[in-house]
Amino acid sequence: MISHPSRHCTVELQALPSRIGQVRRIVSAQLRYWHLDSLIDRAALGVTELLTNVHLHARPDKTCTVEIELTLDRLTVSVRDRDPRLPVVDDAEPLATCGRGLAMVAAMSESWGARPDGECGKVVWFTLPTTAPSAPVSARPPRRLVEEVPAAAFAEVDHAVGLAAPQPAPARSAVAG
Repeated sequence: MISHPSRHCTVELQALPSRIGQVRRIVSAQLRYWHLDSLIDRAALGVTELLTNVHLHARPDKTCTVEIELTLDRLTVSVRDRDPRLPVVDDAEPLATCGRGLAMVAAMSESWGARPDGECGKVVWFTLPTTAPSAPVSARPPRRLVEEVPAAAFAEVDHAVGLAAPQPAPARSAVAG
């Protein structure tokens, strides 16, 4: 089931690899709709990592709900599942092929966390700021200064390149033979 109130989007799914890709596309499309294109890569990475954790670790099943919520200055992405065990950030070995997901979520987000959800579940979430540090905005673009060049300078270039007296080009036929 997918619901799309103006600043809220919820997707319920089984956290299977094929569905994870679908949810990533849904999140990307919703952020485009909200004109938050600059957040798409980080939000898609974060939701992929959280859903992968559900796929790999959640018990008794892989049923979960992804929720994205837009407030005035922040996007919150959360994943709710039915496993009450809270995630732990591992210090992955340099050559390990897994164990870095939550560390990546922590590194690319403004904040993140996990909380129990009733007696038989949890919510893992992260936030992204929707506003970039503001630079002064001008009503019109800055003027470009154009240096004035006297007409005599162009005549000197004409003479130096030999453009003053054009020479005819040799005639060539477009027909072979």
